[in-house]
Amino acid sequence: MVTQEQILLYIQNIPPAPFVVKQTLDYVRVGDLTKAAKCAEEDPALKLYLRTLVNRPIYGFRNEVSDLSQIFSILGISTAQQILYNYLMTLLAPKEWGLFNLSSQAFYDLQASLSRKWAKILTHLNLLNHDNESAITLLPASIIVCDALFGEYKSEVEQLRSVKALDYNTILHRLTKMSLFDICTEIALKWEISPAISRIVHASSGLDQELEANDKILAQWMHLLLFYELSQSTYVEAGLNEFVEFQIEFVQEIYESFMQVVEYDETNG
Repeated sequence: MVTQEQILLYIQNIPPAPFVVKQTLDYVRVGDLTKAAKCAEEDPALKLYLRTLVNRPIYGFRNEVSDLSQIFSILGISTAQQILYNYLMTLLAPKEWGLFNLSSQAFYDLQASLSRKWAKILTHLNLLNHDNESAITLLPASIIVCDALFGEYKSEVEQLRSVKALDYNTILHRLTKMSLFDICTEIALKWEISPAISRIVHASSGLDQELEANDKILAQWMHLLLFYELSQSTYVEAGLNEFVEFQIEFVQEIYESFMQVVEYDETNG
């Protein structure tokens, strides 16, 4: 079965970010969206991804947006950076999922929905910036890593789930001593993502201690968002909800505010 060493080796062997994507990210980080759009034009796969993602119903554009300059202008710096990180994660995504009952469409919808709701939350908290908005991209990537490694042992994993009544989170931890949030941290190191981002994501497990005030606020809201999103029927059927153990005491003080923000987003799209 899978070990911690196998997970770390798999992440270590993830190819570096393609040059065009890395350069586009650099332009976005310094706020030059015109150069970012021009650079992105050089990568047909990236261009297609941006057009496809931005024109999904979740983003709410009535008319199709195809011009990259317009796309970057509409997205703005923070969201553009987040979507580029999302693109890096999709480079890892399998054509067919080995362990989870998940389609490519469902995975992309998960990315888009998490991104949209997280941006709404950050705006509500008045904590919207490049790093904070990009933090939500790491968890889907760790799901990909788990599927790639555990998919080879699907029958054994399913036996543990049915006979031993273990969930995915428990199986992962017993075999590797890692959580999905630990895997996020390792992926962040590989992609040279800001430590601030991986720190927030890891804290969203609800189990980290002695958090700084802003980190705790972000971690609480992200914890609820992950639990809320992965509790949707598509992701429950895929088993993804098993990776986030709901820490009610960690989020109790913000629960009502969270539901108001999310329900408003669902209603007003």
